[in-house]
Amino acid sequence: MNPNALAAVRVLDLSRILAGPYCAMLLGDYGADVIKVEEPQSGDGTRSWGPPWVGDQSAYFLTANRNKRSITVNMKSEEGRAIIRRLAADSDVLIENFKPGTMAQWGLDYAALAAANLRLIYCSLTGYGQDGPYCNRPGYDFVIQAQSGIMSITGPVEGEPYKVGVAVADLMAGLFATTAILAALHEREQSGSGQAIDVALLDAQIAGLANVGQNYLATAVTPARYGNAHPSIVPYESFATCDGAIAVAIGSDQQYRKFCRQIERDDLTENAAFRTNSARVANRTILIPLLQAIFATRSSQEWIELLQAIDVPVGSINDVAAALDDMQVRARGMVQQVEHATQGLIDLIGPVAKFSRTPAAIHRAPPPLGYDTAAVLSERLGYSQPEIDQLRAQGVI
Repeated sequence: MNPNALAAVRVLDLSRILAGPYCAMLLGDYGADVIKVEEPQSGDGTRSWGPPWVGDQSAYFLTANRNKRSITVNMKSEEGRAIIRRLAADSDVLIENFKPGTMAQWGLDYAALAAANLRLIYCSLTGYGQDGPYCNRPGYDFVIQAQSGIMSITGPVEGEPYKVGVAVADLMAGLFATTAILAALHEREQSGSGQAIDVALLDAQIAGLANVGQNYLATAVTPARYGNAHPSIVPYESFATCDGAIAVAIGSDQQYRKFCRQIERDDLTENAAFRTNSARVANRTILIPLLQAIFATRSSQEWIELLQAIDVPVGSINDVAAALDDMQVRARGMVQQVEHATQGLIDLIGPVAKFSRTPAAIHRAPPPLGYDTAAVLSERLGYSQPEIDQLRAQGVI
């Protein structure tokens, strides 16, 4: 038996940039056979998003394209669209992120492809979805972060709104799309039919407001920025030490009492202004300066050891280099070396989910542009080598 959870699933990835490719990559991690379709010559736009580079591959492209085979097809040509139709006819999942209406113009929309493959699950990822007043706008992560409200709650209290340091709207949309596809695959086992899935970056980022968004719905009070602090839990933020800074997350009254005993400041518990979390939130401007003075008396490592000893959540504030070199990160396989077709061994971020029987794994490094075109056309569609050569000469592939 194949040890991969999605071993029998065929995915046709027509998407570019991040949200769609990230979704397809996760399905590949779980064992799906993912064919990435790219424009001849140029390929996915992220291939040119450098520096930095790993050989002639941009690091950005490596982010979301492991566990895929790359083929090049000119979808603006009728011959290219015929190839896509044939591949879709025996695929389980199709992922695309073209502007709404584009796929219909090409005869590659869900209705057209489902007519030949009733079991096809067709997932569209766009900035604003397939309907609504913004549906025809181009959707980019930075703009979505601005519109969704996430920037308004990110950054220093007195500073300007900040975007998150990675493309969280894209990533969340990719994750929502992945779970939706898996749900549709499960439902298909009962119904025998596929379906269309519509995922919008704006919807994903609105959902990503989570408790902050719900707080507004409950109170009609516009959320403020708290820097590294928490709007509903105190103390839950970063503190400067005598040689750096640490993150402290005291999430309950019990943890707070243990913390106060450990630092020999029971008075901070006995004081009614700080006894409960609600009281601490109301009086944060009094409590936090007191704690800042206390944390400044010891080193970061001393505080980490002191608080870990009583199971109070605490951690160093790492840069990316320290995070990726962390012993826990390495032990969990979150950085892996993989053989690349042209670059030799390269380091990649590893899969997150750990399965007991069907492990997620990196089976293929991100592919060079069009590396698998001939193999896929031959194996899946029965094209001969002369036919493939002719298509290449015509600029179809």
